[in-house]
Amino acid sequence: MLNSKMLTEKTKINILKTPTQDPWIEQAINNSETILLDHSHCERKAASVALNLMFRYSSNTMLVRKLTAIAQEELEHFDQVNQWLEKKNIPLGPLSSPPYGAKLKAEISTQEPQRCLDSLLVAALIEARSHERLGLLGKHCPDENLAKFYRSLMASEARHYGIYWVLADHYFDREKVQKRLEELSIIESEILTTLYPEPRIHS
Repeated sequence: MLNSKMLTEKTKINILKTPTQDPWIEQAINNSETILLDHSHCERKAASVALNLMFRYSSNTMLVRKLTAIAQEELEHFDQVNQWLEKKNIPLGPLSSPPYGAKLKAEISTQEPQRCLDSLLVAALIEARSHERLGLLGKHCPDENLAKFYRSLMASEARHYGIYWVLADHYFDREKVQKRLEELSIIESEILTTLYPEPRIHS
């Protein structure tokens, strides 16, 4: 059982409406191997998101440059997490996906240019939540070396969500960006109201 005082000491992430709740921390720490495997899947998916946006909006020079860097870094993290899986003799196998990603993606408009804005903001929210949860794993994981690894990734995740927000702000009117981010942030927090029964980074 984790110390209740420690559980309440959570870092506020500005674009997230609500912090991660204690049951997720308990679930994650009690299922560290599954969380590590899911982390591998998350890094691969994050690289895929950056690549897909880069190819979809290939005429936007700034977007392509920034997302190329994100994709490269996400793939580096994917490799690093996979090395941890090897150390712990955890097979790199499939996992079912929680509804988090699918529900957020369902909010993305199918019409341009709204589709571009929504895609950037959804990616920003996912990266922000990843930053928050890696921080919690870095604080509470009983394996100190693994906890240190989680903490080492936090700055990258924060930078990534910042880049997605900056891109949205660059290509769209700021008032529109803030209004839409507010809407999506509320939805993101509502999705996490019910804890997914299987341990995942985004559950």
